[in-house]
Amino acid sequence: MFRLASTLALLAFASTSWAAIPVYGYKVVHVYPHDTSAYTEGLFYKDGFLYESAGQYGESTVRKVQLDTGKVLQLQHVPAQYFGEGIVAWKHRLIQLTWKSGTGFVYDLDSLKPLRQFSYPGEGWALTRNSKHLYMSDGTPVLRILDPETLAQTGQITVTADGVPVKNLNELEWVKGQIYANVWLTNRIARIDPGTGHVVGWIDLSGLLDINRLPNPADDVLNGVAYDARHDRLFVTGKCWPKLFQITLVKRTP
Repeated sequence: MFRLASTLALLAFASTSWAAIPVYGYKVVHVYPHDTSAYTEGLFYKDGFLYESAGQYGESTVRKVQLDTGKVLQLQHVPAQYFGEGIVAWKHRLIQLTWKSGTGFVYDLDSLKPLRQFSYPGEGWALTRNSKHLYMSDGTPVLRILDPETLAQTGQITVTADGVPVKNLNELEWVKGQIYANVWLTNRIARIDPGTGHVVGWIDLSGLLDINRLPNPADDVLNGVAYDARHDRLFVTGKCWPKLFQITLVKRTP
């Protein structure tokens, strides 16, 4: 997403709401190639493959990707007037949000053929799921809970860290009963208790990739979390990054 942001506000947020919550570092287990043309907005792993939503007006796509090589195996273009955002799989379908249009798309998961559209109020940023619900971020501290069949909102969660609402919740992933959420324009992923909305841990990915070496470091930030539950593998990447990382978490001592 290309959005103006206040660095001072982000620094103030970090200083007031990150102090008392456990912080996890990381260890890189494996590095995979990643398509640098993919402005990553959504990512998930399913049945041996990555599925990715790439944004930007006129360049948005949904794609099926071979993990080991980064090769794009299937690709569906999004109409040019839409800015592609988060994706999630539900049964035989792939569901995608768009940024400011209030329009989402439903695709056949096997072919990526478009099936239908749906509408929602406000912005669309990211999606994830558990066995019963979809969870949607929109850039605010509120995660919406959606019915996976009708895609209607059925509830919401307000995300807080030490009592402070957490803004800029972006790409989402369901991991072992928690929602992992990239905090846009930071190197942090929030670990959220979906029952309370409380941030119960931070994952600090500082140093994972030097984005200052990328063509557009202001935009090409960390964004993209995928989890392989069967093999307990956690993957992270960023917008137009040349690499996708498999990592394990390391809890830091106080």
